[in-house]
Order: sequence, then C-alpha cells, then structure tokens
Amino acid sequence: MIQQFGQYILLMLKVVKRPEKSSVFWNQLLIEIYQLGIQSLGIVGIISVFMGAVVAIQTSYNLDNPLIALSIIGFTVRQSIILEFSPTIMSLILAGKVGSRIASEIGTMRVTEQIDALEIMGINPGGFLILPKIAAAVIINPVIIIISMGLGMFGGWLVAIFTDLYTSTDYITGVRSWFEGYTIVYALIKTVVFAWLITSISGFMGYNVKGGAIEVGAASTKAVVWSSIMIILFNLILTQLLLS
Repeated sequence: MIQQFGQYILLMLKVVKRPEKSSVFWNQLLIEIYQLGIQSLGIVGIISVFMGAVVAIQTSYNLDNPLIALSIIGFTVRQSIILEFSPTIMSLILAGKVGSRIASEIGTMRVTEQIDALEIMGINPGGFLILPKIAAAVIINPVIIIISMGLGMFGGWLVAIFTDLYTSTDYITGVRSWFEGYTIVYALIKTVVFAWLITSISGFMGYNVKGGAIEVGAASTKAVVWSSIMIILFNLILTQLLLS
C-alpha cells in the first residue's frame, strides 16, 4: 500500500505539469466535460428526484407530534440533500459510473501499448490522458451537484403535490427557513475534493495495469472500491474540519 501511494504521488506530479500544447488540452477538456459530466446528468437527476421524495416521505411519517410544524419536513429535506446526499451519495454514484470508465479506458490504452507509444513520442501520458479528466470533473461536478440539490428538493415538493402528507405551502416554507449559505460552500468544497479523488485514483489504477483484459476489469473494480473508500474517509475529515 505504501508503494502504491508513492507511485500515485509520482504520477500526480507528472499529471499536474503544464500541458505541452494548450489547444490540445482545451479540446480534450471539453470532450471530457461532456463524457464525464453531461452524460451523467440523466442518472443523477433520476436518483435525486426519487431520493428527495423518499426523504420527504420518511420525515413526514416520523412526525407524530402535533406540536411540530409540518414545515420542518421541507427544512429536513433541504439540509439532508445539501449537506450529505447530493455531494457525498452522488459522488459515490459518479465513482461507479465515471471511475470505472476512466480506469478501463486508460487501462486498455496501457495493455494495448498506446501509452508506451505516447512516451516514445515524448508526450507526457499523465498530462495528456489524466489531467483533462481531473480538470473536467473539478469543473463540471459542482454544477452537477447543484442540479442534484435542486432536483432533490423538487422531488420532495412532488410528494406534497401528489399526496396529502403535507401541503405545498408547508414544504416551501420549510425549504426557505433557516437557510445558511455556508452549507452550499461546504457541499461544493466536498464535491471538488471528491471529483479529484475519483478521477485521479481511477486514472492511477488504469495507468498501472499490467496484463490483459482481465487485469483491466480488475483495475476498474479497484478504482471504484478505492474511490468510494477515499470519498467516505475524506467526507469524515472535511466534515470535521469545516463544520466543527
């Protein structure tokens, strides 16, 4: 594990070097923003709406005290989505979707000797292959998470529309009550860190593949597992640092 961590640091030092050709980097960045971010909006949107609805229903069923205002449902949904659900759970889902894709893509290039060809041509493979993915995720993931927050709260509002558990007015009042802008900042800081972890760990796993197709599949699995573990670990660390 210590050896792999050292290899990861050395690879990241290569990755963060200034791109040799800015035009190539920016073109690749736009491609990665579309592939890693825009193409993930569908699954993120669907999950966000339904999870927002689930949190709202569960909260309403646990309010058995008539002295508690129903507006607390909207407040609970908003806080749950902003503080934890959208930045952390969505990042875990992106680790599975995006991380496996990055690891398998770069791993396939490694076993087919395309990365070796780049090195022979004097091109920095880390900067050429991994840096655009990291930059794209750091740029687009906060946008995705903001959309996820909105859709999650929209899902809670749909429960008010299609059920009689609480009214739309109560829900919207709760969503708008006791809001602190710092919670958004906290969520976006976590999102940026998680985006770096997902793309860099997945890129590292794919970059160091040795063997064939079976090893590429194993690297994809490791990328998802280690990205998820690091997200949970840094979620604890960042929560302690930013909210304590």
